[in-house]
This record gives sequence, structure tokens and C-alpha cells, in this order.
Amino acid sequence: MPISIALLPARTAWVTSDRMDSTLCGSCKALLDEVTGLRPENRLPCPTCGSMTRDFRVHIAETLRATASMSATFTQRDVQSVSMIADLLIQGVIIQGAKTHEGRLVEAVGIPWLDIIEFLGKNPDAAYQIPPTQWEEIIAGAYSKAGFEEVVLTPRSGDGGRDVIATKYGLGSIRVIDQVKAYKPGHLVTADDARALYGVLQLDGAAKGFLTTTSDFAPRLRTDSLLGPIIPSRIELINGKQLLARLEALARKKPR
Repeated sequence: MPISIALLPARTAWVTSDRMDSTLCGSCKALLDEVTGLRPENRLPCPTCGSMTRDFRVHIAETLRATASMSATFTQRDVQSVSMIADLLIQGVIIQGAKTHEGRLVEAVGIPWLDIIEFLGKNPDAAYQIPPTQWEEIIAGAYSKAGFEEVVLTPRSGDGGRDVIATKYGLGSIRVIDQVKAYKPGHLVTADDARALYGVLQLDGAAKGFLTTTSDFAPRLRTDSLLGPIIPSRIELINGKQLLARLEALARKKPR
């Protein structure tokens, strides 16, 4: 049954979403220039009070609820889904490690990653309530779960069109890049988006590029005269249904 919820202006909600992973000092509550999920040994003391403790909870929960309030047709189940996702994201989807010239290394997948995938399997529409930054973390975690030895989560700005960079080592090394489009239903990824990724792929030198979306692709994208010959050999398209299926398969995969 639909319920009445106070609506926030769309612009206000999205500005809040931009501060999704802000980090506060756990002691003095000063805003810190530090990513969430960073291991304690990699942190620097708070410049205000010197504390090493951190607080992430308020920012993440409030952002997700602000995003939820943007829809005038939310039901009680929708609100509960957003609240559940918020609680899971508070705990940290991935554990981030050292900083490289391309971003932050992913050291491990947090337990909430598995819980989020399980929740999405039962509530697939909840995928549209997860902000883009957190989707990038979820997908970075997927590469780690898939056995890529080096996974880099790029910064929010200046990422060169790459949200996740993953490398698998063996007799040689294979480097892939992933561009994540966290779109609502009906917002389709276009051929121009795929061509732009191919340009990034050429400049980066990676073996393959993945274009991943929570939504879907424009109907004629796969048969585009320029893109057709490189799909899926150089560019692979992953829509929302494929994404959830792959995540569930990885979640079931037992560690070696």
C-alpha cells in the first residue's frame, strides 16, 4: 500500500548523494578527506584532534533515505528496502588498501557485500536505490571475488572514464576496465557511451572493457556498424539482469 512521505527536491537529494562516502573523525566529528573502508593502519591521524577513530554511519544512511524520498510513488516495501540497503552499506562493502596513481586497491570483500547480493536477489528493484559510488564498490568487489589479483577503485573525478581497473596475473597479465552506469529503468546506455568506452580502452591499453549498467542498452547498440565487430571481444555489455545474475553466481562461489 502506498504511504505518504515528504518529498525532497531532486537537486537537494543528489547533492547529498555526492557526499555518500564522506568520513568523519570518530572523536571530534571533523570532516576528513579520506575514503571509507580504509584499513586503520593506512589512516592518518585526524588533523584536528589526532584521533584514529572514524564515523561513517550518518552520512551513508541519510543519503540513501534522501534518494528514496525523490519518488512520489514509493511504497512501504520500497522504504524498507532502502533502509535495509543503507544499513548494509554502512558496514563497508569492500576493504580498501593502499593508494596508487590510478586509485585505491581493493584488499578484500566485506561481509556486507554478500548480504547485499543476497538481498538484491530477493529484491531486484532495490538495485535502483543504490547510489553510483556504491555500485562501483560492489562491482570492484565482484572482480576481487572473481579472482583478479589486483583491483583498483578509481576516484570519483579524474578517473579517465574507468571506474574499476582489474588485473589477473599468470603466465602473462590481463588488464580489464569497467565503466559503471547506475541508471534507473528506462534510462538506456547509448551507442555513444559504448564508443566513448572504446576510446578509453584504446588509450588505456587494456585487453577488454566492460560497460555495466543497472538498466539496459539502446535496442540497436549491439548491431551498430562500428561497434558490432568489437562486441563482445573488446567491449562487453552487461545489463541489469545479467549484472544481478553474475553477482549471485560470484556470491555462491566458494573461496579456494
